[in-house]
Amino acid sequence: MKLYTTSIPQALPSWATIVSNNAGLIEVEINDEDSGFHSIVEELSTEIQPGVIGVKAENLCQILNIEMIDTNEEN
Repeated sequence: MKLYTTSIPQALPSWATIVSNNAGLIEVEINDEDSGFHSIVEELSTEIQPGVIGVKAENLCQILNIEMIDTNEEN
């Protein structure tokens, strides 16, 4: 999984890696096989809609202390 942001904290968890930093847009890759990431997912899991359990990207970004950027959004 990848997230895009314009700023990141000095220290990221071991399961999050900066892939690129081009023109102020930082690409962060999440290792979804890491046990530390699985712990966070279990902690953040909620019922997103009836019968669907998952993690909202907004909540994951809050844990990482980053602001998510929607690269599909037209300006």
